[in-house]
Order: sequence, then C-alpha cells, then structure tokens
Amino acid sequence: MNQNLHFRQVLDFLYAQLPMYQRQGKQAFKKDLSNIYDLTSILGNPHLKFKSIHIAGTNGKGSVSHFLASILQEYGLKVGLYTSPHYKDFRERIKINGKLIPKQDIIDFVQRIRESLVSIPASFFEMTVAMAFDYFAKEKVDVAVIETGLGGRLDSTNIITPLLSIITNISFDHVDMLGDTLEAIAGEKAGIIKSGVPVVIGEKNEKTNIVFDQKASEMNAPIFFAEDLYQVNSSDKHAICSTDNNPIDISIENVSPFFTKNIKTVLGATHLLDQIKFINWHKSNIENGISNVKANTYYIGRWEVISERPTVIVDSAHNEAGLSMALAKLQEYQFERLHIVLGFVNDKSIDSILSLFPKNARYYFVKADIPRGLDARELKRMAKEKNLEGKSYVSVKNGLQAAKRQAKKDDLIFVGGSIFVLAEVL
Repeated sequence: MNQNLHFRQVLDFLYAQLPMYQRQGKQAFKKDLSNIYDLTSILGNPHLKFKSIHIAGTNGKGSVSHFLASILQEYGLKVGLYTSPHYKDFRERIKINGKLIPKQDIIDFVQRIRESLVSIPASFFEMTVAMAFDYFAKEKVDVAVIETGLGGRLDSTNIITPLLSIITNISFDHVDMLGDTLEAIAGEKAGIIKSGVPVVIGEKNEKTNIVFDQKASEMNAPIFFAEDLYQVNSSDKHAICSTDNNPIDISIENVSPFFTKNIKTVLGATHLLDQIKFINWHKSNIENGISNVKANTYYIGRWEVISERPTVIVDSAHNEAGLSMALAKLQEYQFERLHIVLGFVNDKSIDSILSLFPKNARYYFVKADIPRGLDARELKRMAKEKNLEGKSYVSVKNGLQAAKRQAKKDDLIFVGGSIFVLAEVL
C-alpha cells in the first residue's frame, strides 16, 4: 500500500477512535495516569530508557522547550522534543534534532499496539505520549525535552523522572479543569516536581511562589527562580542577558512578546544543567542555540511574520495573559491601520479576552475548521458588545484573504486567538 495513503488511514483511525482534547475539549481530559502506565508497560517502559527535561506552565512552555532543545543540539547532543498541539502536521509533536518522526514509525507503532490502544482505551494524548517515549527510546536520544499538555500533576507525560523540571509561569487558562485560582493552577503544575530533582520557576508571583516552595520542600527538590539567575534587556531583534559573570549577546529575528520571560527561563535551565554536570556552560553554544532555534527545531507559529507589504504576523497566544502581551507588542510596530483575523474555540471564556482588543482595528471573525471552533457569527456578535467592528467569514482562509484585500501596503495584519486558526494559514 502507498505509504502516504496508509499513513492517512492510521491518523484517521486515531482521530476517529480516540478522544482528543484538540477536537473535543474537556471530555477528553482524563484525571488519571493508569492508561499511560498500562501503555508504557506494554511497550517495555521506554520512558525509563532516556534522560529527560520536563516543562510545564500556562504560557511559554512550547517556546522554552524549543529554545532549550536547540541549545542542547548545539552541544552535539541527539535531542528528542515532544510538544503539543501540532499546527499542520501530526508529526510536529515528536521530533529529534528538528526532524519530524517518520511516517513509517507512526504506522509501525499503531500496527504494533492497535489492539491495546482500543482495549485500554487510550486517549489521543496518551497514545501520542506513549508513541513519543517509544520513539525516543528506540532512537537512543541523549536527552528528550518533554512539554506537558494540560496541567502537570495528572498529565500523561508525568511518569518521567527528569534531570530537571521547569515551570514557566502561571496564569488563568483551562480553569474548568485546573482550578479557578492561581494557587490551584500552580498546584497542578507543581505536580511535575519530583523527589530530589531541581526545578526552575520562570516567573515570580506572590500567590504561586508559596505553592512551588512548599511542593519543592516536600519533595526535597532544589528550587530556583529564573529572574534571580538572569536579567534580560531586549529590543525587537536583540537581547543582552546577564548574570554577574556570564553576559550573553543575542541577535534574533522577530522577538515574541514573551521572549524576555522565556529566555530567562531557558538560561536558568542551562545554568542548572551545568550545575548538575549534564553540560558545561558555554556562551557560544547558548547564543547559537537561541539564534538558530527555527533551523534546529522546526519552530513555527510563535510571533511569525509570514508575509510583507502588508506585514502579516501570526502568533499562538490564546489566553488572557498571552494575548495581552501580544497586543501590546503590536503597538510597537509602525503601521497605518491594524487588521485582526480572529477566531477562538467554543469552550473558552472569551469575554475578558475580547476586552483586551483595540477598538480602532478592523476585524475579520473566523471559525477554525475543527468541531470546537466558535461560530464566526457568534464571535462577531460577542465582539460587537465590546465595540469591536468587523465581518464574519466562513473560513480562516476567506477571512485572511479579505484582510489582505482591504489592507494597504503599510498596514499590519495580525492573525490569532487560537492555535487552530494559525494552523490554517501557516
């Protein structure tokens, strides 16, 4: 059988048979680790066969994962990278040194344990995590950077015992599953802190610091706050990061709004990896890893300029904290008029999010082509209550095409609101 045809059939099977948060939302969230333990047991416990770094947080964990993986590659290491969700290609979730997992490996994995996937029954996320662990073990990676999906304590990735744990930051997202206070959300994320394993916290917050300190104390885990280790001064294409002894001068295109916070977390992580003797701290490796992140790791969808004249920027920020920073970053650009192509999922509370958006922009309301996509006409109605004016479109593609028709060469078009909106324009 043609491999591409067979691969599509395998993916169709997975999407059809298994609950998946990307499509179904809350009902796919399983508050239990029994399935992933059962799956990995069948596979011979691959998660015990490679070193790992575990990353949780509300915002920035995908970016931190990619930057850290890129730096580790600059040391000549074979680096696995597991992230979610994907934008265009399922294989984006599982990479080694920036190369997507081969289609044949996915086909072979599903054929090998298809009966187990159905009988357990495993969720889409549990299956994908097991696949990643199995692939990284088979390929004998030197280290794997593993990003959590939702939360941390009950996340399917949380069966690893890593070299280092990282929690980027805490803000409100997925409150129906993780809790409706920062302390409750922090408690779920803190679940990745393991006995004796050092943890770096990307951002200080009075309400969450105590949660992390307490959990680290219970687990006898050394805890570090990134901003105590590094300070960062950055412009649009340049950053100087420093400690008392190790200044780093970085040039990078199209710095994202979260760059300053994320890079402190990444540098804090490299500092700790040096302390535990996994790597030797080397300025050029770190600078090159940060500058070469796109080439090294297939890093897409984060503050990415996809065309010019007019400038079109896409970004995956999708909650209040992330979009607040993204919208502030837009104001640093020079443009005649701002056009915003906007879509959300239908199970997210967006009333406070819509209040963040500028009233002087022209809007193009769209629905991502997934079952959870919020109807564009309903989004237009909700936005109008916030004095945001625009039209609704039957697809993301149509909305972006309309924005390009309306925009002049010195205008700026921003595409965002949901990762799934970005997936259709990248």
